[in-house]
Order: sequence, then structure tokens, then C-alpha cells
Amino acid sequence: MTTHPSEKQSRFDPEPLPRRDFLGLFALGSMAAAFALSIFGMLKLPKAAVSASPAKKFNVALPDTLPEGEPFVPPGRNVAVFRDGEGVFAISTVCTHLGCIVKTSAAGFDCPCHGSGFQKDGTVRKGPAPTPLPWLKVSKNGSILTIDEEATVKTGTKV
Repeated sequence: MTTHPSEKQSRFDPEPLPRRDFLGLFALGSMAAAFALSIFGMLKLPKAAVSASPAKKFNVALPDTLPEGEPFVPPGRNVAVFRDGEGVFAISTVCTHLGCIVKTSAAGFDCPCHGSGFQKDGTVRKGPAPTPLPWLKVSKNGSILTIDEEATVKTGTKV
């Protein structure tokens, strides 16, 4: 290795970075990165981690191709809407036994949790469900139906 001690470095030439200074800068950079990530994590905390529940009163339009007596279950809702010659009605699809969501079947509704069965009008076909599926309040404005999941009506009420 040849050196030229007679050559004088300019004051603008960068000095070689000593190892201790490099490690100190690396530690400082790591601390800044950890601080920035912790701030980012804290900003996410105040936001709610759950989504809002949908409104219990909603509008739905029955498909024109829906045959009479067949259920129409709006996406994301626990309601079955029927149309027959006398009008339109809606039944809750929440089982009256323990609150499972019943599935439509050829005979009406079947509960996948405990085996309860309901006819298409909500009456109990087989237990252990103690009561029929509740009928829900339906109001009609032209072809748009407004269904209120919180209001029940007497069985057989059609719009």
C-alpha cells in the first residue's frame, strides 16, 4: 500500500466514516424506524375493528322471474320474501330455537344446527323449535318493498 503523506487532503474531501460512528448512525436509524412504525400502529388503534351492522329496515325489489310460492332471500339479509296470488309477505329466517339461520328447502326451511323444520309459512314442521318463524312487516311502494326486520306482524298478513 502506497501512501503519499505529502498530499494534503482538501477540507471538502469526505473523511472516512469510523466504525463506531457508522454503528451509532445505524442504531439511530433503527430507533427512528421503530418509532415511525409504532406511531403508524397507534394511528390504527382508534379505528373500530368491526363493521357497522346493516339497517334493520331495507328496500328490496322482487325479481320478475320469481315464481309464486318460492322464497327470495335478499343478499346479506335473514329474511325470505314470498309472492303468491294474495300478495307479498316476509318471514324471518332466524330459527326460534337458538337463533341459527335456517336454509330454504323443498319443504320450507330447515335449521342446519339442531334439525328444526319449518313450512313455507313459517309454522313448525319438526322440533326442537318452540315457535314458528315470525312474519315481518312489509310495506309496498310501487314495485319496491320495504321490510322492517324489527317489526313483526300477525301470521297471514300480506301486502
